[in-house]
Amino acid sequence: MDQLTTLLSHFSLRAGVFYTGNICGIHDFQQDALRGHLHLIRRGSVRVIGVQKEVINITEPTLLFLPRPETHRLLAEGRTGSDVVCGTVQFGGGGHNPITDSLPDVVLVALALMPGVEALMGLMFDEAFSEQSGRQAALDRLCEVLMIRLLRYCIDQGLTQGGTLAGLADSRLAKALLVMHEEPARAWKLSDMAALAGMSRARFAVHFREVTDETPADYLASWRVMTAQRLLKQGLQLKHVAYDVGYGSASALTRAFVRKLGCSPAEWLSGSQSLKPETLGQ
Repeated sequence: MDQLTTLLSHFSLRAGVFYTGNICGIHDFQQDALRGHLHLIRRGSVRVIGVQKEVINITEPTLLFLPRPETHRLLAEGRTGSDVVCGTVQFGGGGHNPITDSLPDVVLVALALMPGVEALMGLMFDEAFSEQSGRQAALDRLCEVLMIRLLRYCIDQGLTQGGTLAGLADSRLAKALLVMHEEPARAWKLSDMAALAGMSRARFAVHFREVTDETPADYLASWRVMTAQRLLKQGLQLKHVAYDVGYGSASALTRAFVRKLGCSPAEWLSGSQSLKPETLGQ
């Protein structure tokens, strides 16, 4: 099983298209702590403001993905505006997750570099302007396929910045990571991880840090918290989730949540449940 399929088996991908069509003028988007934002510019010129210090000028068909979107703005220029697809992307329970954490803050890819995407985009626009049953569901599924294509491109082109995707791309670390992912509740020792990777403890610790930008202990704690997020979203009780991810009590898991996310499980869950659908700002 390849590294991307492995991750998606743990953290489900859900995408929602909230606008497909022509835009003119200024459109604002608020910060989103739980979902990434996807902007697909099919035709026209668009200026993107707020995602980095410099304004991004898009003049050719382009895919823009913001894994951790801050407040930003699209400015469609020209008399005829721009044809766009705008959507949200969520992995697992949303927020902190091993997929988007492995990506830079701004992923900008010209569609010409992603063979096959033009045909996918054509299907999306066909659905957008049809009135057939299942229209929204079809748009959302097509958007999910588009995201998988984008993630595949990022892995193949080395656009990952450490984290899980980089670790799984390393043949030695992947052997340890795959078992850690499957057995988060195990009482892991550094020697156990190193043995799976076929490395000494010292070399494994150094190599792990070099590739993922985290120590093995920090990575394991992050994975446990992210797995707990997914289980809590499924409705499991905190005390049971704590045991399932390797903590001896609900209070121990709560402390891990606060260290990693800055909030308790209850606060995080409340915020994720109150998430409102995105709208195209005017």
